[in-house]
Amino acid sequence: MNALVPPGTSASGIAVDARGLCKTFRQRQRSEKLSQVFTNLFRPQVRLVEALRQVDLIVRRGEIVAYAGPNGAGKSTTVKILSGILAPDAGQVRVLGLDPIVDRVRYVGRIGVVFGQRTELWWDQPVAASFEWKRVVWEIPRPRYEHMLGLVRELLGLGEFFHSLTRELSLGQRMRADLGLALLHEPEILFLDEPTIGVDVLAKRHILEFILELNRTRQVTVMLTSHDMDELEQLAGRIALIDRGRLAFDGDFDQLRRRFADRRRLRLQTRGDEAPQLQGAELLGSEGGWHEYRFDAGRTEIVALLEQARTTHAPILDVETHRAPIDEVIADLYQQWRQ
Repeated sequence: MNALVPPGTSASGIAVDARGLCKTFRQRQRSEKLSQVFTNLFRPQVRLVEALRQVDLIVRRGEIVAYAGPNGAGKSTTVKILSGILAPDAGQVRVLGLDPIVDRVRYVGRIGVVFGQRTELWWDQPVAASFEWKRVVWEIPRPRYEHMLGLVRELLGLGEFFHSLTRELSLGQRMRADLGLALLHEPEILFLDEPTIGVDVLAKRHILEFILELNRTRQVTVMLTSHDMDELEQLAGRIALIDRGRLAFDGDFDQLRRRFADRRRLRLQTRGDEAPQLQGAELLGSEGGWHEYRFDAGRTEIVALLEQARTTHAPILDVETHRAPIDEVIADLYQQWRQ
């Protein structure tokens, strides 16, 4: 799917403009047989992995965009190209009007990057030392540094462990500190790759609320990847799905549900324990007189299901309906792609 510039969007209103991005990695293959040890050294087999294949992506300034896909789909590769860590084999990319590779020195001063499975904090030093190090190396003016430090300490709750050694922090504390560190120089765009991976529910809430507040009050553009679809739906109005190196969907979450099946849940409470049999709905389970069904609202109207339930021998006491979790919709979609 081609990402097109939205009508009425000027060049100055675009944060990310990526066209035809391609990236292929070479993986050396080694045989486990001892007899082939010299072949492995001098004539190794090479497997080509196409991480990105003609990816087009446009992100407006001030937008929060979720970027998702199965493992190995190309998410992290895209983020690394957009943040200037990798160069594409083909295609063009401009972020904030700059080439991330050619204009690297100017570019890195305007972006923030957080990788959930890596840290920029000094492992055997207090968190405060890493923050001070960044102030000095990045030549951040003291007033600007103090202002941002106060902001991130308050909103991310860094005060309780700011003088603790990084290696003694919990994963949630480390992620909050990494996010604060990435914001000290006041970036215009933030790339977040799995920023809440492995963190507890409370730490996740702190991080998500902070990202929303940062976007709302400072208009920071945010692009983030995650496998937690509920998390992405809380943050982003738009989601881009990548599969096997190609962009497979780009739109809002409601469009995603409608396009790939408008999954709904229906819960009925009956006087008896026996679940009514409803044509067009799948019974998921029953407990305490409550029976939960799954159905596609695009094919079966809820009125028809309720009419079926009304005519069963078990009196209906209560009814609830809601959309299926977005995780379920995405999981089914990934399964379709793998078939």
